[in-house]
Amino acid sequence: MELDQLRNFLRVAEFGNFTRAADAIGLSQPALSRSIARLEEELGQPVFERQPRLIALTDAGHILHDRARQILALVDDVHREITDDGETGTIRLAGIPTIVPYFLPPLLREFGQACPEATVRVQEDTTEVLLKQLADGETDLAILARPLEAKHLEFEDLFEEELLLVMSPQHPLRDQSEIHLDDLDAMPFVLLGEAHCLTRNIVQFCQQKSMQPVSVERTSQLASVQELVTLGHGISLIPAMARALDASDRRIYRSLAGNQPTRQIVMAWNPYRFQSKLVLRFQECLRSFVQNHPPAAEQRED
Repeated sequence: MELDQLRNFLRVAEFGNFTRAADAIGLSQPALSRSIARLEEELGQPVFERQPRLIALTDAGHILHDRARQILALVDDVHREITDDGETGTIRLAGIPTIVPYFLPPLLREFGQACPEATVRVQEDTTEVLLKQLADGETDLAILARPLEAKHLEFEDLFEEELLLVMSPQHPLRDQSEIHLDDLDAMPFVLLGEAHCLTRNIVQFCQQKSMQPVSVERTSQLASVQELVTLGHGISLIPAMARALDASDRRIYRSLAGNQPTRQIVMAWNPYRFQSKLVLRFQECLRSFVQNHPPAAEQRED
């Protein structure tokens, strides 16, 4: 069994299609099929169930899928440990969609100036997916938001971020001097899907104050939430880092009076996997960046 066979197998499993997987790998489709056929011959049973429009894993394929990911992650660890010089190499960084586009760009620019020969590969996904990747050794570091539930992972608090009320310029609360959470009771909310931790943050905060937000629409992108609010579909609570990059005058942002909603941003990693000097250097860069660029405590009120 060769490592390339395992890599090819994982790509087919990822795409569910030989042709698309072959394009992604850079092989011809017949060459990829032969690679999988040799793997199945060595194992003595099929790893894929060939259906007319879909390739599905067999029971043996599911077992191999988990083991192949672990094997390749260990091989990557060995290679990075041997070649580790703290200056070159690749960092596999991940984050949730409500953090990556707002927080990472200035951080990556700063790290790029300090380590110009390093490569940072960024992946954006939901918390559940990223926690699994950390556990499996497929990701070196992740920037996430609490609450988090995961065994055998380390979490370091970075900063607390305020969640700001966003509404359309025509909203009846626009001219109210102070807005309390009670003022939002029964008002329609536009939220992200249930897989996003920001939605859990908002719902938990409201429930702690004996209020249940009425969700009228769910979307997968924070920018879509902002646009739906602009169109008058409802209100929402938006991270301060997203508001800081919103130059539009078609939305109004306000801090809630009293106990303000917040979320806790954390750095996460797997202490049982090899941490290269470069990864440790990035961690220090991240800590320094947060210390030197604290989140804005006040936002413009329109």
